Amino acid sequence: MGGRPVSFDLLQLVWEASLLVKFVILLLLAASVISWAAILFKWRELSGAEQDSEAFLEVYHEGSWRQTLDAARDHARAPLATVFLAAHAELLRIAKYRGKGGNGDLDERERRNVARQITWAASNEGLRLESRLSFLATTGSSAPFIGLFGTVVGIIDAFAEIGAAGSASLAVVAPGIAEALIATAVGLLAAIPASIFYNIFVARLRDVQEALSLFGDELAEDAVFALNDRTPGPGEG
Repeated sequence: MGGRPVSFDLLQLVWEASLLVKFVILLLLAASVISWAAILFKWRELSGAEQDSEAFLEVYHEGSWRQTLDAARDHARAPLATVFLAAHAELLRIAKYRGKGGNGDLDERERRNVARQITWAASNEGLRLESRLSFLATTGSSAPFIGLFGTVVGIIDAFAEIGAAGSASLAVVAPGIAEALIATAVGLLAAIPASIFYNIFVARLRDVQEALSLFGDELAEDAVFALNDRTPGPGEG
């Protein structure tokens, strides 16, 4: 009987696949490699943000404004520290604008300015921590369909070979079908880790964003009295 001998060597099957199927597999492998790089980067980034934020928050609640400022500069990975530094910079600007005799609580306009800086800084930190998650989401949702596309193309090629060989024996059918299914397998290989870690990161990011919101509210209240008690004078920050 005609047709290729049955072989299930994966590399050989991929090598014998059509150019389009090879391209699909190569695309999915590239997406998988990039996804794992994004997963490792995001895991380190979120872990660092959580650890530094916890350490910074402890100083904020127990230390002076100067100690908190030093802690914010030492814990650069903490989104809470970045928010604090934004509020501190705005308080310095207000103190400089007031001049030497400008002690006292913040007025309504100054409170709004400080709150605005806190909100913007928290929003920017949230967006920064969300980076690369969209790629994981895209890979998790689209990779199976891209793999399925490669499988469909491979099956069409397999049926074309069956027609050319004039036989539907296992020796003729199996290699072509196996080649086609490899694309789906690679698609799932790329999609499953991306989907799992995307959901893990979204849950962790939700906790960080909640902490940013709570800390922003607390900082906005503390900043009302910061010019009197905590903020260094102009040129000291």
